[in-house]
Amino acid sequence: MDFETERKRLIHRLRSSHKEISERVFNAMERVPRHLFVSGNEQYAAYADYPLPIGCNQTISAPHMVAIMCNLLDLQPGHRVLEVGGGCGYHAAVMAELVRPGGHVFTIERVRALGELAREKLYATGYKDVTVIIEDGSGGLPGQAPFDRISVACAAPEIPEILVQQLNIGGMMVIPVGKYMQELYLVTRTNGTKKEAKGGVVFVPLLGKYGF
Repeated sequence: MDFETERKRLIHRLRSSHKEISERVFNAMERVPRHLFVSGNEQYAAYADYPLPIGCNQTISAPHMVAIMCNLLDLQPGHRVLEVGGGCGYHAAVMAELVRPGGHVFTIERVRALGELAREKLYATGYKDVTVIIEDGSGGLPGQAPFDRISVACAAPEIPEILVQQLNIGGMMVIPVGKYMQELYLVTRTNGTKKEAKGGVVFVPLLGKYGF
């Protein structure tokens, strides 16, 4: 299979159907070899626009959802980013492209097998500006805070205040909230907390101390 051609076709389709998403996001996604982040028997569908299983009852998000979340966060060069729910590392790689030069992505994955896989995949594809941490990510990463952006790739029962407090003032977080009917929220830390609903989504649950 010609993966490069398939990747270009995917991005062309996304450009046509999601005109609200910036060219910076699409260009970043075009540079990330998604097929190298999925298992061999799923590579044929690496550039289809739907979630794929990555083992341990987890999935890699559909490309359009990665694009939407990255676009909402308005990731810029130099940003320090926290990702909760790192999975196989693909979403972190796209964000790393967007915060270069000078930025860094910290991605937390609670399932050891997936965290080790993500670390291996990110290293093999040259993303040394991504740090993988294997632990309960529901409480964020206080030791590395504050962050300019936080991306949560699993659904929380509510917006965790502990994560909001790890944002810089003016920083933003994107997070799905809800157990069955989930809403994607864009949260901005100001003197208080501003939250904006951005549409219905389906994610695996956030597990851990501050999750389900």
